[in-house]
This record gives sequence, structure tokens and C-alpha cells, in this order.
Amino acid sequence: MKIAIVGTGGVARGNYLPFLAQQQDVTLSYFSRTPEKAEACARDFGGRVAGSPAELLADDPDAVLVLTRETQRYDAVNALLDAGRPRRLFFEKPLVALNGQANVREEDFTLAASLLQRAEQAGAQTAMVFNYRFFEQTRRARQIVESRNLGPLQQAALLVNYACWSHCIDLLSLFGGRAATITALAGATEYQGAVDVTAAFTLTNGATGSILGTSGTDFSLALYDMTLCFAQGVLRFRDLDGTLEVYQQGNRYAESYALIPNHSRWDQYAASFEKALAAYLDSVRENAPPPVPGMAGVEELQFEAALRRSIAERRPVQVQQEFPLALGGGATCK
Repeated sequence: MKIAIVGTGGVARGNYLPFLAQQQDVTLSYFSRTPEKAEACARDFGGRVAGSPAELLADDPDAVLVLTRETQRYDAVNALLDAGRPRRLFFEKPLVALNGQANVREEDFTLAASLLQRAEQAGAQTAMVFNYRFFEQTRRARQIVESRNLGPLQQAALLVNYACWSHCIDLLSLFGGRAATITALAGATEYQGAVDVTAAFTLTNGATGSILGTSGTDFSLALYDMTLCFAQGVLRFRDLDGTLEVYQQGNRYAESYALIPNHSRWDQYAASFEKALAAYLDSVRENAPPPVPGMAGVEELQFEAALRRSIAERRPVQVQQEFPLALGGGATCK
């Protein structure tokens, strides 16, 4: 199986290549705007270096993993699609954020939607990483919701550091579905170049909730806290595969699942990439749909674009009407 890598910085070296290099049926190729970084990856992890996107695609890779910075991803994917017809494209998150993940704008949704449309028109299957879906606590929570018939999500409350922002919006969608309306405000104080934002929202299933995004919380503390209230119970997540609390109607006792002391959240974080990659590689081997489709990246940016419009125009935004997603995997926007 041929896996091509676009973007050979710290994310590729730290979270992807150690696992990919261990797969006996995987051969690697690289392209980077900085050839020295690509050559260093080839030296350390094996594989060949391509001098251009066209040369990278000339080998007909089974999948291209686009691991550039979110500020560069739009240009990188367009360059690939200009150069040829990749079979599969796998994206880091967020899909597009020209000003960084803490400062997403409406334009990012528009550009991401156009990328997905163009990829699909070229016949390329698209996928996202969203590795928080592969935390053990996320998997456990999904199993609990389904096996215990907790019913639909009814309320949600999220406090999120921007480092985890797009992931947590994706988890909200995973458990509750798409947003219907968003009413948002921005704070006046900047933390690390980004202001706080807070929003009240409804989902298309009728659920209500709130979300607060910030760079002001210290990394030594929990990076996110999510409370999800279902018809028959409540789940609460904290931090990177951290504590999961379960409160179920009719049960006098709460359940709590937590890491034992000799495991760190960063161990779990690293492992989540391996699980996400393993699932994706299996889908490629089996020629099956990816575990996280590319549309998930556009849906996440849809939520953010609506939030930013609400702040700018000081009004509730009707998300699906103002930032529509086409059926069947493609996306359109006004």
C-alpha cells in the first residue's frame, strides 16, 4: 500500500510517521515546500522524496495524507488536484483555517466546501482525522449511549481550550447531530492572540446547549469539559481521554471511568492517532468508506462559520439555511 505525505513538519513526524513506518505493507513518499524536511523524514522513516505534487502522484499512491498547517492546507490540496487525480485524500484538522484554528472565519467554510466539491469531482474519496473519536472514553461513551438506550441528546454544555476546539465541535456533532441555530458573543480580552467566544445553540434534533472557546485556560488543567444530557442519562467528559462520568436515570450510583496513575493524557493522545490511522488504513485495504468522512471537516467549519457570523451581525444564525450542506457528501455554500 502506497501512502503519500504532504507536509513533513512536527505533526507528521510526531503523530503519523512513527506508526506508518511500522506497517509492513506500507511504503511512504513525501512532498514538502521545504525539501530538507522531506529528506529528513525519508532518512528517518524510509521512503522517497518527490520534487513536486505531480511527481508525488505519478506513483499512484493509494492515499495522500495532507498534514500541512491548517493555514496552508487549502493551497496544498488545490496544488494536488491541479497536478493529478488522487484516489484518496486524508486531512488533518481543521480542514481549512487561513488565520489559524483559534480564528476561523466564514471564508474557511466556503473554501473547505469548495475543496471537498473539487475532490469529489476528481473522483477522490475524502477523510478527516478527528482522532478524539478514537479515545477510549469516546468509544465507551458511544457504547453506553447505544447499549443502554439513553435516547437522543437533549442538552449540552462545553468549555473548550482552542487547542481542542475543532475536535470538540466534531464530538458534539457525533453525539447530537448538526447545528440548527447559533447565537454568539465575543469577549474583549485576547489570550494568545484569540478572544474568547461563547454561543448558545440548538441542534437539528431539537437539543439545546452552550459552548465557550478560549485560549485562556492553562495546559496543566483540563483542556475541555463536556456535559451531554440525553433523554435517559448524562455523560460528562474531561480532558484528553480523561475522566468519563455516567449518570443514568433509575440508578442511585454514578459511574466514573478514569486512567490509572501510570498512564498520562499525552500517552492517550498519541495512542488516539495510532487508532485513527489503523482504522483509516484498514478502510483503504478493504476499499471501504473511511471511518471519518471528509464531510465531517466541512460540518465542523459550518458550526464555526455560523458562530462568527452571529458575532459579527449580532443576531441568531439559521445554520443550515445560511451555510447549507449538499446531500450525498458534497457541500455547497452561498
